[in-house]
This record gives sequence, C-alpha cells and structure tokens, in this order.
Amino acid sequence: MQALFDAIARMPLPTDACRVFHGRGGLYPGCEHLTLDAFPPVWLVTSFLPLEEADLARLHDALSARWAQLNPDEPLNWVFQYRHEARAETRLMAGSVPEPHLVTEDGAAFRVHLLRGLNHGFFLDMAEGRRRVRELAAARPGLKVLNLFAYTCSFSVVALQAGARQVTNVDMSDGALAIGKRNHLHNGLTAGASFLPHDIFSSWGKITRGGPYDLVVLDPPSYQKGSFVAEKDYARLIRRLPDLLAPGGHALLCLNSPKLGVGFLQALVEAQAPGLVFCERLPNPPAFGDVSSERSLKVLLYRAEG
Repeated sequence: MQALFDAIARMPLPTDACRVFHGRGGLYPGCEHLTLDAFPPVWLVTSFLPLEEADLARLHDALSARWAQLNPDEPLNWVFQYRHEARAETRLMAGSVPEPHLVTEDGAAFRVHLLRGLNHGFFLDMAEGRRRVRELAAARPGLKVLNLFAYTCSFSVVALQAGARQVTNVDMSDGALAIGKRNHLHNGLTAGASFLPHDIFSSWGKITRGGPYDLVVLDPPSYQKGSFVAEKDYARLIRRLPDLLAPGGHALLCLNSPKLGVGFLQALVEAQAPGLVFCERLPNPPAFGDVSSERSLKVLLYRAEG
C-alpha cells in the first residue's frame, strides 16, 4: 500500500471532485485493488479486496496527518468502501458526510451519495466526456441532445449550461433520474430538459420521434444483468444512430469495460452505422492513467455525414 500512502502525503487540497490515486490502472504494483477519490469535503477510499483493520488504521493516520497540513481548522471526513461481486460494504471512518452532498466540476454542481449503493451518482472518469459535450454545445448554440443511459444526467447539465436548447434524458432508473432533476435545479436549470424513465430498447419509437438530434450520448453499463450486456447489446444501439442523428450531428460512444478495446466499438460502427465518420478518441483524465489504453475507459466521438 506504500504507493497509496505516498499519494496521500503529497496530495493537494482539492476544490472539485477528482480522483487522487488510481491503483486500478495497474501502474502501482500491489495497489491494483485501491483507489482514493476526493468528493469535497469527504475523502473516499475504495478497495476491491478486503482490508485488515490495521490497514484501515494506517490509512486513517495517513489521511489525518495530511489533512492537518492541508486544512487544520476543519475535521477529517472519510469513507471506506469495500467492493466485491457487484456489491458494496460502506463505512464512515471519520467525521461526517453532508446531506445533501454537492460536489463541483468546472463550475457545475452535482449531488452524490457516498454512504449508500455501489456507485455514487457521479463518475469521475467521465470528466473529459463532459468537457467535450460542453465544447460541442458551446460551438452550436441551440443544440438538441439525446442522453441515453442518462443516470443522474451530468451530460444534460453541462450541455444546457453551454447553450443546448433541449436535452432528452432516458434511463430505466426512476431514482437516478430523480437525482438528475435535482442536479438541474442545483445549477439553476429549470427548462430545456426532459426525463424519460423508460427501457430504451422498448422505447425507440418515442425516442426517434423526438429527433433528429444534433448530439447523441451513449454511456451504457458494460454489464448489467437483465438490462445491458455490451457484447450483445451495444450493436443494437449503434444501428439506431443514423435514424437519430441530424446531418452533421455527433455521437459520443462510451464503454468502460477492461475486456473490450477500442476496436470493438469501431468495428460495430463500421458494421452497423458505416455512414458515421470517426473524429477522435477522447483522452481520459490524467489521474486515471492505465498500463493499457485498451483496458481503460473508451470515449469515441463520431460525426454523421451531411
């Protein structure tokens, strides 16, 4: 765990939510099971293997020592999550967690929930995707956006902030969309967004009638039993893109599966939507460095001809 302790000892005081240590990237042998995130004013340590109480005590001491240097007038707040087999055990280790807990990124506010659930309401590794959506919306004021697998609607928030006219958010989870609605309100966005709690695969008629769209964001889970399995279901999404996109519109395709590389998505687009033109693969945030670019998060931007 020494690499994690070294990262703690030199970490700066964050203002935005961010990853501080990414052992999952394989760059720190022996720490592949560990991550450290800042969700100000709370630190989150996640382990994908069990940790002994002695290790947790050492983490507490390291965080306490660095926090005393960074912000000695404030109490240390930190949470530990042990993740295994698509389940999570979460413990508040020191201090408290605000309720509601709002974090920021590039001037936008998002609600997170660190003490419950497997995920926290906001994916830090998608920061560059959100910035690219901002850029696309700012470059074409009045953009019409379709946000599929919207989760808590962070793409919608940044698109509307940057000048999009309308965003349609679709997700099966009513609870996630409810947080998404609050995210819009936290940012003073009271118009322009719609929220459809639908199964995307049984709602293509309604989704298509709402188009065409200038930007379609596809950010599905790589594997969610009974809902989406990338190997068999991603093709069903991509073949719909030609009917959804306006001429010259863009599609942002996201895939977070260590088993499937960039070529998997590119081959699907070539087979299912050959009229789309590849623009770029977005870089991942520097904090998410990985020994393999094929294993890490893939975010590809395509453009429709016309």
